[in-house]
Amino acid sequence: MGNRVKRTYNLSQATVRRVRELAGEYGLAKSQDAVVELAVEQLYSAAREREEAEQWASASHDPEFRAEMAAIAADFADGEAWPR
Repeated sequence: MGNRVKRTYNLSQATVRRVRELAGEYGLAKSQDAVVELAVEQLYSAAREREEAEQWASASHDPEFRAEMAAIAADFADGEAWPR
């Protein structure tokens, strides 16, 4: 199961009820702890994806980045450059 750390959080009654339902009634995860871990992982992934999208959007306005991407695209546009 790996290293576990016992933590205490103050959650609303509705949140606690939903965690119990997700684990028990819906079988979303094997335990309430697993439901919380799953939710945190999904939120973390969404935050990372949002950050990465912002970085790509910012890079699309960077002249040096655009020139480098154009050069790479040109290298791959030549059918002879790619091994067959």
